[in-house]
Amino acid sequence: MNYHIAISLKKNEKFSTFLQEKIREFNNQHSVHHKAIRKKEAIQPLNIIVSDDDKNWIGGLNAEVYWNWLEINNFWFHENYRGKGLGGNLLSQAEEIAKEMGATKVLLTTFEFQARTFYEMKGYQVVGEIKDYPPGSVYYTMVKTLI
Repeated sequence: MNYHIAISLKKNEKFSTFLQEKIREFNNQHSVHHKAIRKKEAIQPLNIIVSDDDKNWIGGLNAEVYWNWLEINNFWFHENYRGKGLGGNLLSQAEEIAKEMGATKVLLTTFEFQARTFYEMKGYQVVGEIKDYPPGSVYYTMVKTLI
């Protein structure tokens, strides 16, 4: 069996798509959960947008519900609105909506310089950490069971 190796330091969209498709095929063959998630209706988006009186976006949350999990992808507020309880209220609201959508657990990631202690105060637990990512910091994976 012969093969050739080519190295490129430039982004190759066609090759990236090829790899993604092959990994998706493999996952679909070996995991009924991966195969089921490919249906568009299997992934339920959750977006909560917070605006000021002038309808300017000041923060919010975007997430997805699938596999009975709420996965929080982005959660941010303008610094003028931090520390006033808005983030905690929004997180609680997202968790309640996710429970109605069938979620029983929550998954998120955060950096050491972001919001680990905030999430811990809200009942999240660190289940994984990568030290020195980025250099001098820590990257955490956190989960919470919804009751």
